[in-house]
Amino acid sequence: MDNLTVTNSILLVEGLKFTPQSSYPVFILLLLVYVFIMGCNIGLIILISTEKNLNHPMHFLFCNLPVNDIIGTSVILPRLLQDILREPSERYMTYVECVFQAYVVHIFGTVSHTALMIMAYDRYVAICNPLRYTAIMTNKMVVKLSASAWGLSVLGVSILIGLTIRLSRCRSKIENPFCDNASLFKLSCEDSVVINNLFGVFSTVVTFSFSLGSVFLTYGKILAVSRSRKSKSLNSKALKTCGTHIAAYIIMFVSCANMVFLHRFPAYSDSRKLASIMFHIVPPGLNPLVYGLQTKEIRQKTVKLCCRNQVNVK
Repeated sequence: MDNLTVTNSILLVEGLKFTPQSSYPVFILLLLVYVFIMGCNIGLIILISTEKNLNHPMHFLFCNLPVNDIIGTSVILPRLLQDILREPSERYMTYVECVFQAYVVHIFGTVSHTALMIMAYDRYVAICNPLRYTAIMTNKMVVKLSASAWGLSVLGVSILIGLTIRLSRCRSKIENPFCDNASLFKLSCEDSVVINNLFGVFSTVVTFSFSLGSVFLTYGKILAVSRSRKSKSLNSKALKTCGTHIAAYIIMFVSCANMVFLHRFPAYSDSRKLASIMFHIVPPGLNPLVYGLQTKEIRQKTVKLCCRNQVNVK
């Protein structure tokens, strides 16, 4: 592609900066991370889908997380692995591919919040209104909650990306390891890009506010109800389950916040690039471990399967 003329329809992706000597170790490390993330998340989905003892609303709602993690990781890491083995001047991508990647990246980021919000609601009903749990958390309700988590994310991201693709472009370099909305509207020289900035900030603030507010209010209510009960065993189980969800939420929120806020400070460009990659690696890699190992039913089924496989091998 040495003779390729870069036009507005073909973009150059800046990618990660490292020495040629370190490219293969970085490639191998990221490849192993990708295989680990895919294996853990796909394994959890299969386990929950096939084991009747795990066919509960709580686990079905949790499946939104591994599905989202698989999508968010797959839209970034395979392309990033390719770029690592390419020369910096050869990391081309079409504008259409870039828009698609940015769209999926923001869907992943938004669903990371909304999926944990509906999981918090499930725990709220289970702990604060246990007698009506089965009547409220029906299969129909699980589908409605999951659809709302994805539907609202798709709607918000569609508006966000739609505002960006209307802009004319005067640049052809993506100053990021992958495409996102901020990288796309930075290709434009129009003054109307202010609208994109404002909507981007507005949507981020709304998402973070609703996410933080709903999670803290829900688990605050759960904590209050748990403390008022006399059953220590039930309280311990409730708090342990909620603790798992809160751990997953904190991991996601910190990773996401670092990426979003660093985008506003060009001086920290390298830190922002690293943070953006980590957002697509850390939560997808830790969520199966945090949730799978801390959830008794999933942990027991995993141990049984491992023991059964060892017996079969012998």
